[in-house]
Amino acid sequence: MGFTKLIDAWPVVRQLREGDMLGTGKSARSPRSQALRPRIEDADKVTHSICPFCAVGCAQLVYVQDGEVTQVEGDPASPISRGRLCPKGSATKSLHTSPLRETKVKYRRPYATEWEELPLEAAMEMIADRIVEARDSDWDAENRRTLALANLGGATLDNEENYLIKKLCTALGVVQVENQARI
Repeated sequence: MGFTKLIDAWPVVRQLREGDMLGTGKSARSPRSQALRPRIEDADKVTHSICPFCAVGCAQLVYVQDGEVTQVEGDPASPISRGRLCPKGSATKSLHTSPLRETKVKYRRPYATEWEELPLEAAMEMIADRIVEARDSDWDAENRRTLALANLGGATLDNEENYLIKKLCTALGVVQVENQARI
């Protein structure tokens, strides 16, 4: 690199030459920073969504390219979060795209040391059978309730899911229903 190019590469020289005395404009950009592009620039579409982690309901913009989620950001138009996301909300993309994400039903039999994969239908039948068995074993007909079942919702459930779960639990006679929807 010649001496003139070296001098011209100095931001202070560019500031003076371009009249950018505060160094906040073009003179502050390096060739590397000028080549940077936003992650959302090539997105095919933007989908509006709601963060799945708590009951606050922060709005999100989900950027999709070639059918894959490429970025998740807070929606500045949201009156709730005004474009901001907490650390959990900022990690929404990895919830969807992580290679560690479980996509199959896993079951570990009593006293077993290994997990096995089950078809979803078989797992749902096992759950339904166990709920009916537990409910019937402790049904209080006078009060129309059971204390053999309880429900603890997780922080990834939204308000609508919690509403439906509460309705189901009430219909089953479950009185111990709680939600851990705190951040």
